[in-house]
Amino acid sequence: MQDTEIENLIGQEAERQQSTLMLIPSENYASKAVREAVGSVLANKYSEGYAGKRYYEGNEIVDQIELLAIGRAKKLFGVPHANVQPYSGSPANSEILFALAEPGSTIMGLGLSSGGHLTHGHPRVTFSGKYYTSVQFGLTEEAKIDYADMRAKALEHKPKVIFFGTTAYPFILDWEQARSIADSVGAYLVADISHIVGLIIAGVHPSPVPFAHVVMSTTHKTLRGPRGAIILVTDEGLAKDPDLPKKIDSAVMPGMQGGPHNNTTAGIAVALFEASQLEFAEYGHGVVNNAKVLAEGLRAKGIVLVGGGTENHLLVMDFSGDSLGKGTLVASALNFAGIVTNRNTVPNDPSPFYPSGVRIGTPAITTRGIKEHEMVKIAEWIAEVVEIIKSDKLPEAKEERQKYIQDFKARMQADERIKVICNLVRDLCAQFPIL
Repeated sequence: MQDTEIENLIGQEAERQQSTLMLIPSENYASKAVREAVGSVLANKYSEGYAGKRYYEGNEIVDQIELLAIGRAKKLFGVPHANVQPYSGSPANSEILFALAEPGSTIMGLGLSSGGHLTHGHPRVTFSGKYYTSVQFGLTEEAKIDYADMRAKALEHKPKVIFFGTTAYPFILDWEQARSIADSVGAYLVADISHIVGLIIAGVHPSPVPFAHVVMSTTHKTLRGPRGAIILVTDEGLAKDPDLPKKIDSAVMPGMQGGPHNNTTAGIAVALFEASQLEFAEYGHGVVNNAKVLAEGLRAKGIVLVGGGTENHLLVMDFSGDSLGKGTLVASALNFAGIVTNRNTVPNDPSPFYPSGVRIGTPAITTRGIKEHEMVKIAEWIAEVVEIIKSDKLPEAKEERQKYIQDFKARMQADERIKVICNLVRDLCAQFPIL
């Protein structure tokens, strides 16, 4: 590479990933085969349209690649239709809404602070909340999805589309009950399985395919593919609306997108092939086992978890009983210790900018080969970092918070106890190289 600046930065990022523990649930390591596909000559080709119906010549091979990806998706999930062109999850959800609802139509989804996603109707700041009438349901006192609240709001507001999916929810989703609620008002049920797609393929989480009309998933989280998305139409979707595949395809292109990213399509095809192998089921089971061991270790150290634990790949540490925005400080301190997480809201959190939670997941470290024994150590290191900063609190005055955070980061970078943990993390990471 002649561009030494970018080459050096890529090298630095590779070293950061190798020497730290990636515990952000939405991140993973794509295989070398996926990376080779994404970095291939396919990036050079423009392929606006669909296989056999392109607006550009020279797409004979690209057509084969896209059809291969589609066929693999249909077979792996057991669905009659798949679109592999969406650029990512948020565009895919916008395309689903474009296909199924008119501007101003009522849609419904799980609230952001309850573990939902911005594109499921979060008000004011997102397209789904600004261009559609959004209704949000929440959680019970036990931090489980409140299906009674979901049903009551559906009956009251009669949404046209119900998004059912999560980004920070540690429990199994009841697809059948969600479908019952959708049927009670004639709504489309859209299952957003971006986070749990790999767990579904591995058989450690029930599939929405028998119940949802449309299924959307990103391809770069537990599927371990490139940064893209797929939209699936199920047999249930066809039964509800025989034109649904055409509506989805038209919404993707020309409705919301131009030419697909052919290199990404190839990477998706590779990821789907890898997910169809027996080893992938072992991986999915390992992800859940590691998450449960991590949860047990943190609870043993007195750390509160949203809902008390996990049934899937992630958990959320809850510091709302400590001080305002403590999750912001914990996530920052962990980062200096080489443990990469993300701050996250907890139920009824007063501030999305300075949240009280920290979201942790095991997909990426399980890909590296880390197992239950190492998870016990990781839980101990996390708890030690939390103990180190137990007296730190964000100022109540907003104007003082940024200065406090800057000073806090400087202290964490210089803290000898944090450095010791960071070195232990490096030693562990060296035993599990990224392939």
